[in-house]
Amino acid sequence: MASAEVQIAEQDAQFFRELHARVKAEVQRFIVGQEKVIDAALTALFAGGHVLLEGVPGLGKTMLVRSIGEAVHVQFSRIQFTPDMMPADIQGTNVLVETEGGGHELSFQQGPLVANLVLADEINRATPRTQSALLEAMQEKQISVGKRTIKLSEPYCVMATQNPVEQEGTYPLPEAQLDRFLMKILVGYPELRDYVAIVDRTTGNEQPVINQVSTGEEVMRLRQVVRAVPVPERAKNYAIHLVVGTQPGSPFAPPEVNEYVALGASPRGVQGLMLAAKVKALLAGRFAVAAEDIKACAHDVLRHRVLINFHGQADRVSPDAVIDAVLARVSPPNA
Repeated sequence: MASAEVQIAEQDAQFFRELHARVKAEVQRFIVGQEKVIDAALTALFAGGHVLLEGVPGLGKTMLVRSIGEAVHVQFSRIQFTPDMMPADIQGTNVLVETEGGGHELSFQQGPLVANLVLADEINRATPRTQSALLEAMQEKQISVGKRTIKLSEPYCVMATQNPVEQEGTYPLPEAQLDRFLMKILVGYPELRDYVAIVDRTTGNEQPVINQVSTGEEVMRLRQVVRAVPVPERAKNYAIHLVVGTQPGSPFAPPEVNEYVALGASPRGVQGLMLAAKVKALLAGRFAVAAEDIKACAHDVLRHRVLINFHGQADRVSPDAVIDAVLARVSPPNA
């Protein structure tokens, strides 16, 4: 890089870290602890992907996404999915309205999918028909209602939640839709030291106020900064080898993959690793991706892309355990 280009890159990286820190600080006014979860959700937003948050009720998944929507000045909408919800309920539909002259005409009323940041609460309670409507919005950044096609404005991000325990009245997301999420984040219980702060913030008279510290235009600029981060050839090959290592029968697959995995990660896994690793590199103060950045985000990016077979389910093998085996099998560059 020329000196001028290096200076611009350093300025962009500094702007990214400052804005990320401002948004994160506002979110932490309401969300206690869960720092890794907050970082992962912001990574998906700034990398231009979608995120799936999985955890039992009461862990703050919904409030996390709502807090991000309040900290960033974008159009925010929340959809509470239920089994009886139809695609028109989230996309929009034509409604017969009365005109000034006493007549009637059809007017399109847009649904909650037409927003910038969409909270898809309990997404696995929606029927496959409604899930497919959400899939079009996530992948194509548009919705189709009859002959009408509506382009969704950028930035567009879907943050979905689901409960991993309760399965009655739910419709598990198919692999094709899971693959559309950049990351799947497992939300665990808070640390013991965080419970006092949670009680104080949620049961007292004073409610935390979240300020708007960013805009949709700044989010789009950050996405350009993320994509501009260079990836050395060795780091790129490391990410490719990790993804190929999740595929049974590949030369990089450990015995656990060949025995327990029915379906490995697709090329979208490599794309996800690259985008998430670029964010990690920027937050670490570097304008180039290192193997440690790829390794740090491997579980979040790949866990929903590794399908465990019946043998693995019987032996209670988790996708994270398989990814651990792949990370141990595939050596990072210069190691």
